[in-house]
Amino acid sequence: MTYSQETLGALFEAIEMDDVVDPVVSLPDPIPVDCTREAMQHCLDLCRQFWRDRASRAAMRELVGTLLLTGDLPQDARRRYKHIRAAYKHLRFALVLYGTSHKAPLLFRSTVAVMGHLQDAFRNRRRAAVLGYAVMLRVLLFWPVWTLVQREVEGVKLDDAAGFLAYRKAEFRRLRGWLSTGSLTGHRFHSIRKVVSRQVSFYDTLRTLEPDEQGYRMSRFLSAINGLMGSMHDDLVEQAGKGHRDYHRDDFPMPEDILSRLKALTAAYPA
Repeated sequence: MTYSQETLGALFEAIEMDDVVDPVVSLPDPIPVDCTREAMQHCLDLCRQFWRDRASRAAMRELVGTLLLTGDLPQDARRRYKHIRAAYKHLRFALVLYGTSHKAPLLFRSTVAVMGHLQDAFRNRRRAAVLGYAVMLRVLLFWPVWTLVQREVEGVKLDDAAGFLAYRKAEFRRLRGWLSTGSLTGHRFHSIRKVVSRQVSFYDTLRTLEPDEQGYRMSRFLSAINGLMGSMHDDLVEQAGKGHRDYHRDDFPMPEDILSRLKALTAAYPA
């Protein structure tokens, strides 16, 4: 199925808000979890089209070229980079959520990971890291590799509705287990955020296709958690880059404003 530019624009607006913290939004009761295989297919189709439309290989190659020359990007180019990376991330979430293996293909997920490391590097002015990751991304954008990435994306097989629901419930069981441990490392904090981000992406896509108050409230509640965790994770990465913290080993307590929202979410999500 092919979607209109209006629908693609609506999805972009939802993604732009997926880390905006709304201090008054509450969880819907009950949390909507049902999703048919047909709806899953529509969600995946929209995410694939959004990626093809918004993640221009030529634009990314131009940005990588600038980073190789200067080690940084001006503000307007940083915004373009962010938007392209957002399209990649949104599709990665979709491939993990809806695919039978619940894992993004190797080359595609490698591309998304390198884009994230590169963004962290130029944000924190680590020139050597910028050059290293920019070279890696340039290789991943070579035409033969790019062709393989496209084949990977198109070749992901859709799970059924029962498998999709079972996967999401398993994710929330993992969240409950992680939250019960108390303190956590930067790496574990990032793992928790990835679960939240995947859920945000699902409800963002679903409410774009099927506008609904319950889905909207779920999206906004998750976005508040995602935004709070995103800001904190940026700080953790910066501290690790400066040698002030071991990202994988140093423990710290979960901030109360994040913890309380996560506990409310995991308590309300159907077991």
